[in-house]
Amino acid sequence: MSVTVVGVGAEGWPGLGEPARRALEAADVVLGAPRQLDLLPELAATPVTWPSPLMPALPGLLAEHADRALVVLASGDPTFHGIGPAVLAHAPKATVLPAPSSVSLACARLGWAVQDVEVLSTVGRPLAAVRAALAPRRRLLVLVPDGDAPAALAAALTSWGYGEAELTVLASLGAPTESRADGRAGSWAHPPGDPLAVVAVTCPGAPADALLGRAPGLPDDAYDHDGQLTKAELRALSVAALRPAPGALLWDVGGGAGSVGIEWMRHHPACRALSVEVREDRAARIAANAEALGVPGLRVVVGRAPEVLAGLDPPDAVFVGGGVSAPGMLGVAHQALRPGGRLVANAVTVEGEAALAAFRAEHGGALRRVAAQLAEPVGRFAGWRALAGVTQLIHRKDPE
Repeated sequence: MSVTVVGVGAEGWPGLGEPARRALEAADVVLGAPRQLDLLPELAATPVTWPSPLMPALPGLLAEHADRALVVLASGDPTFHGIGPAVLAHAPKATVLPAPSSVSLACARLGWAVQDVEVLSTVGRPLAAVRAALAPRRRLLVLVPDGDAPAALAAALTSWGYGEAELTVLASLGAPTESRADGRAGSWAHPPGDPLAVVAVTCPGAPADALLGRAPGLPDDAYDHDGQLTKAELRALSVAALRPAPGALLWDVGGGAGSVGIEWMRHHPACRALSVEVREDRAARIAANAEALGVPGLRVVVGRAPEVLAGLDPPDAVFVGGGVSAPGMLGVAHQALRPGGRLVANAVTVEGEAALAAFRAEHGGALRRVAAQLAEPVGRFAGWRALAGVTQLIHRKDPE
């Protein structure tokens, strides 16, 4: 199979390098979106428009043209939020010829250092995912799906306490029709514009936002809950003990309000989590909390553990915040863990403590007793109120 993936900028043919032009001139078939195909001059190749939906049809299209010289068109850099990786998965020997990405062009226009900017895409993804990336003075580039998206982003930023954020919409970067619109989120008044756009966000130095940073231990009032919530002090210790890492999957068993899974995912955009909850009302609350706190990708599994855990993707870490004394709970969690994975379990009852001790005797690990006191009003003064003590198991499964 001869496949070349060619990145095309908004300027079209004039912006292509010689290798890309030669590939197109030698092609038998050119696959692309109508907008991309329209940017090319008349060629000997047969133009083929992408079907919708694209991804399910891609293997068949590549197979159909396997005996011909095939060029696949992409916008900008094909390996950056583009079709490049999908093509390479089916045609590993494909050649990729990138054009400058929209991120590189945007940073060039703004005078920003690319390595200091966080890039997010809302193309086919929830806008709420931007929430977790916000921080004082942070610079973001947000890829958007259509001309209405900048106004929607401005409204969302304002609702999150970032109404003073500076926005710049850069459209059709590199084309003769390139445009720029500037403003603040709270007073954004520009009409819908070019759908081919990137929104640059400069966060204010002092936003009206109490959810600063990605460290665990968000305020308890950040969550909608019915009392079934791992408190901030214990939550910070629990998430730290789980050691979140990019790409790692957490099972949060006994989700409650979803706080541990949510703060695991807030650690890094690539962190993944399943929150397992037996009650439908709490499961709905977990999903709403995840949306509000910037991790809409958290998956909620409704069912009773440990039975419902069968068949789920194997985890890199498991947190058991409720039901540690349920028969088989810790054993099933331990068996499911990937080698080197971590198990953290909290108990507040004598029966739960006994289950943790029994697990430790068989598999090893560390136990610690966590206690905290909070200052609360006592008349005109302040006094200490003790939170319920918690026993915590921390275990790392032996690597194979």
